[in-house]
Amino acid sequence: MKKIAALSLMAVVIPLGVFSQEKTWTLEECVEYAILHNPQHARQEAQNEIYRYNQQEAIGGFLPSLSVGTGVSMNFGRGVDPETNTYISTSTLGNSYDIYSSITLFDGFAQLYRAKMAKINRLKGEEELQAIKDRTTFEVMEIFFNVLYYKGTVKLAEQQLEESARNLKKFRRMEELGLKSIPDLAEIQAKEAEDRFLLTRQINLYNLEIIKLKEKMSLPVDEGLLVKSYEQAPPISAEVQSAAEAYQQARVALPKVLASARSVAATAMEYKVARGQLFPRISMSAGFSTGFSRLTDGTPYMSFSEQLRLREGSYVSASLSIPLFSGFSRVSELKRSRQRLIIAQHQHEEILRQVYSEIEQAVADVNGLSDEYAHAQKRSAAMQSAHQMNLRKYEEGLIDALALTTSSNRLLNSRVEELHTNLKYQLKYKLLSYYKGILNYEL
Repeated sequence: MKKIAALSLMAVVIPLGVFSQEKTWTLEECVEYAILHNPQHARQEAQNEIYRYNQQEAIGGFLPSLSVGTGVSMNFGRGVDPETNTYISTSTLGNSYDIYSSITLFDGFAQLYRAKMAKINRLKGEEELQAIKDRTTFEVMEIFFNVLYYKGTVKLAEQQLEESARNLKKFRRMEELGLKSIPDLAEIQAKEAEDRFLLTRQINLYNLEIIKLKEKMSLPVDEGLLVKSYEQAPPISAEVQSAAEAYQQARVALPKVLASARSVAATAMEYKVARGQLFPRISMSAGFSTGFSRLTDGTPYMSFSEQLRLREGSYVSASLSIPLFSGFSRVSELKRSRQRLIIAQHQHEEILRQVYSEIEQAVADVNGLSDEYAHAQKRSAAMQSAHQMNLRKYEEGLIDALALTTSSNRLLNSRVEELHTNLKYQLKYKLLSYYKGILNYEL
């Protein structure tokens, strides 16, 4: 018996030890992990690298180009003697060296607008990356709050079951003493069975939300996940929120809005680049060349270094190119870029309207949930007092078991609604704070 008892104790202690060593995740840790393992985050970072390379290339467009070349030629038959400059019939070996550089002096400011467009795109990529982080944050936060909600409902269901089990034990003894009837006891037994079923269902719902959270975080399916409990309900702010104030802050702080505004600016630069293609192009180039040659029939020739010195040559040139006709390609590109600018402007306006609508909804939720939570607290307190009174009345035989069951269910529903209202308020308040440029993970 002692051995069996010891084994039973080990069976209980070992799982508890493993359970206590499992990592408990806070909201901020869940968000950071989800962002780090989000494929969209990785793709946007790669795109931002492309934007940086594009900007580097656009800046390099202002610098002169430089080329170095060399060549070897072999002439057979009649050719020019490199020393006497007369025609002879023999083979000649030649070697040339060139350095060439060119720079664009004017191109209708197209290169300047390309550089500006590349910079704007790089900044837009940073805002888009932040928007992805923020979207991931709120998706994880919403599921995390659902986990907290069902974790709270599991706790409430456990408390309800504990009370039903105590009542069943008490009233079973009262029935044995003849103080309660068998129908009353059957009602209490049914209530205990109902509460046990309710607890099982809430545990299943909690496990489903854990699965959703792991999926959103890209956490391995075989890895456990425990979220940190927040026993103390955060205080509800009584401050009335303003949609207009939050909207003005969102226009200068919200990554989605900033990215949209930069898209408009980048498209405007694209239009100016297309317009610059219609202007004349002025460029300047310079070069230096030298060479070496000799006859292959054994005729003596000057040394390699002497020939390179004597054949040195350099030049400077300027050119003007005026685009007159290119099959309507330049004009068509100008018109296309103009239409893309109009599209970008309308998309930006649509995003602003969408953001304002979202802010209005968030403000309405925060202001409404603040009042709802205050009433939910009062209702829970009142239900708690009423249930305690009904419990004493039932013990005294003043009410039946059905009335006691109804009272217990009403108390549970009021507590669940209080929990739901509080967590929903916290989520909406964080969303509204985000529109104002503030994002925090504290609960």
